[in-house]
Formats: sequence, structure tokens, C-alpha cells
Amino acid sequence: MAVAIALYLAGCLGLFLVQRAFIYFPPPRALVEAPSTSTLAVPGARLLVSERPAPGRKAVLYLGGNAEDVSASLPLLARAFPRHALYLPHYRGYAGSSGTPTEAALVADALLLFDKIAATHPEVVVIGRSLGSGVAVQVASRRQAARLVLVTPFDSLQALAAQQFPTMPVRLLLRDKYESWRYASQVKAPTLILAAGEDEIIPAASTQRLLQHFAPGVASMRVIPDAGHNTISETQAYLHALQEASE
Repeated sequence: MAVAIALYLAGCLGLFLVQRAFIYFPPPRALVEAPSTSTLAVPGARLLVSERPAPGRKAVLYLGGNAEDVSASLPLLARAFPRHALYLPHYRGYAGSSGTPTEAALVADALLLFDKIAATHPEVVVIGRSLGSGVAVQVASRRQAARLVLVTPFDSLQALAAQQFPTMPVRLLLRDKYESWRYASQVKAPTLILAAGEDEIIPAASTQRLLQHFAPGVASMRVIPDAGHNTISETQAYLHALQEASE
């Protein structure tokens, strides 16, 4: 019995120490050359921001998934938002950016970039995909976004992790919880949730629970049929949904 307890505690300690390796999968480099790039100085790091400059009031802040090279999303976003300036930050530790990713750091960085964008483009559409949805909800709960778009979002990373590691005290061990449901009720911007009909990563029930935490009339959900978690952006329905959000 003592040996079993010791092994269990060792497993808990190991999971605690390496947990962020299960959350963040930084791509080593940007694969698509952006029309423009900038460097954003944040506390303890410098972020690469892939951009498509455009004049006017409108801009998009795009927050990608946990393994996403956001530069690869530039061509599609340029088609969906032809009149918007586009800003796609590479998270800390991701292609071209220094530092180490954590929930607190990613949210703080996104808020800083939002404020910088809003100074010249007061109508900012915030888009968050997968892990980025957990960042985007927090940004929109603290800033007045023109619109919020959440792609394959979840209600709580903590809840998903608890399902994946049912024998571990995940709720005690997890440092980056991304509890989007806590912030949804504070979002006032019109919100569109895009769910993949065949999502193999995020259970449909998790997305539905998130939807229920928005104030009445704020959020709507559209399910893209026959789309997977990582393939939703390859569908015409996804492009059309983003184009509608640009209007």
C-alpha cells in the first residue's frame, strides 16, 4: 500500500511539474511571410506580431490555438476581413517570440496588444481559436470589443483535463485553468461561437456549457458540419461565417 501511495504521489508531482508541456506546443518558426511584422515588448519577453496593415477604424486581433503558427491563418483572415487591419501575435515561446507561455502571461499580453491596436483602430474584432478562445473571452470581458468570435471553444480547460486524467487531483494541480465560463457573463460584445460538428478534441457539451454562461442575447452558436477540430478552417462555411462577422 505504501509503495502504491508513493507511486501515486510521484505521478501527481510529475504531472504538476510538466503540465504545461501538455498544454502548449510552440511551433519553431513562422511558415508564412506576413505583409508586415512588429515586435511587442511585454514584461519579461518580446512578441512577434504578424500583421496585415490597413487604414480605418476596423481591426482584427487573432489569438490562435495551442500548437498553431498564426501566420498560416493570415491568408484566410485577409479574405474574410478585407477592410480590417490584422494583428496575429505569436504567443510567448512561439515562433519568433521569447518567454514562456502561461495563462496569466498570454492574457496580459493580449490585453496590451488590444490597447495598442485600439489606439488607432477603435473597432476591434477579437477572434480566439481553441486555446486562444480562453484568452479571447478574458480580453472581451475586460475590453469593449466590436465583436467576439470563438472557434472550437471550451468552457474550462480544467474540466477537460479532469476528464483526461480522472485518477489525478487535476483541480488542485492545474495552474492554467482557462475557465472561460467565469468570464462569459461579463462579455457585452456580440459573440459568435463556431463549433466543429465532428470535433474530436472539444466535447460538444463543453461548448454548450460555455454558450449558456453568456448573458441572454449576447452569443449565438453555429455548428460547422463534417468539420474536425483542426480542419474547421478548411471549410467554406467557416470562411462565410467570418465574412459575416466582418460586416
